[in-house]
Amino acid sequence: MGTESAVVAGDYLNLLDGQWVGARSEQFIAVESPRNRKVIARVPRGGEKDIADAVDAAWRAFPGWRDTAPRARGRLLQQIADALEPHLERIARIISEENGNALRTQSRGEVQFAIDVFRYFGSVASEVKGETIPLNPSVLDYSRREPLGVVGAIVPWNAPVQLAVMKIASALAAGNALVLKAAEDAPLAVLEIAKICHEFLPRGVLNVVVGFGSEAGEALITHPDVRKLSFTGSTAVGKRVMSAAAERIVPVSLELGGKNPQIVYPDAGEDWVAQGTITGMRFVRQGQSCTAGSRLFVHRSILDSFVEKVVSHLGKLKVGDPLDEESDIGAIVNRKQFDRVCGYIDEGLSRNDSVVAIGGAPPAEGPLAEGYFVEPTVFVGVDNEWRIAQEEIFGPVMCVIPWDDEDDVIKMANDSHYGLSAFIWTHDIGRALRTAHSIEAGWVQVNQGGGQVLGQSYGGYKQSGIGREFSLEGMVESFTQRKHVSVDTTH
Repeated sequence: MGTESAVVAGDYLNLLDGQWVGARSEQFIAVESPRNRKVIARVPRGGEKDIADAVDAAWRAFPGWRDTAPRARGRLLQQIADALEPHLERIARIISEENGNALRTQSRGEVQFAIDVFRYFGSVASEVKGETIPLNPSVLDYSRREPLGVVGAIVPWNAPVQLAVMKIASALAAGNALVLKAAEDAPLAVLEIAKICHEFLPRGVLNVVVGFGSEAGEALITHPDVRKLSFTGSTAVGKRVMSAAAERIVPVSLELGGKNPQIVYPDAGEDWVAQGTITGMRFVRQGQSCTAGSRLFVHRSILDSFVEKVVSHLGKLKVGDPLDEESDIGAIVNRKQFDRVCGYIDEGLSRNDSVVAIGGAPPAEGPLAEGYFVEPTVFVGVDNEWRIAQEEIFGPVMCVIPWDDEDDVIKMANDSHYGLSAFIWTHDIGRALRTAHSIEAGWVQVNQGGGQVLGQSYGGYKQSGIGREFSLEGMVESFTQRKHVSVDTTH
């Protein structure tokens, strides 16, 4: 990996009560780059005492922030966006260094999206409105939307800046104070974002702690003074978050895993559809996306020709150093995830009733062997009940499942405890809408495979989560509570 590093090795600090501090334990966590397996920085190993300090600071800051005019809060968020923009390239390179996403295809877009998130929620901060109810002429009856207080948020490593900023901007725009637990595998870019936020926000409104989930994360979700939990990550951890919240009757927002179907109808065996399914699978993010369309249901009449097109396009994508401008696909985030993905691939390779159309075992020699690199892998002829077709691999592994009958393919698509996203490919708009309405998923795309757009209320069905993000409606539902006031005007 000869491309120049983006990060100078050193120590980062947590943001607590407007101060940059180490962990109370004085311990650090080494951050390893997946591109070459070298330690690039150290971050504090936050724990229970650090979370307690952060929650206390957030409660001290909350009354003043709550009472700040919504438009004034919004202007601060927009100023953060303006200040972040000149740092786009630097922070994008940090993302690629720490979590392995390719700079050109992923990381630059992630930072630009974060800038847009601050601008969007900054612009809708004053849209948190209540209603009046005309009960009778002598009664004024109205509702208010009020912030919840201190929000505890936890974000994963796959899109650390995008997901952290989504929680920061929406929670703060609604008037809450926030304690954010950043992923220990990819915390550096989030801390860089926090530095810029710190220049504009009152002390204590935003607090960022890095630590392990079993220590800092557990302390945050069980803290008695946290009034709301917002979590993005695996379904398994989401269950633990929900369980902890239930002990205190605390509302939760959960954006969890997915094993998302893509359905290709026989009239859509074209080249652009093959390209679209590759986009929907998030191959250029190494498949490390909860919205990845990893179950590709292709009508049997076009199966062979369509797989050929998919393989042809995948073969043109370059797996390489995330900091190399020529790389389309980067590295798996860490050793644990790399081994997990390779385990699923090995399981698929061991079966004699499916075919590997492309990919397979990771490179054992050469430059790619220096990091956690996995080639895009496509298994053809998979049964929907197999483990590789049912469990979220979170890697660049797609399962192609043939189908014949529309009712059957919809049943197979819904045969999952997940329900986050889905993709439908056909020229028949009536068929497309009929299928979209039958799929059990929170977000269905027809003839497109792109990412989320601000303004859409994004979230999952079933065990893919609770609540919505990316929109004004999601902000209001997730980060405010309704109060009703009735006034007898005759006295």
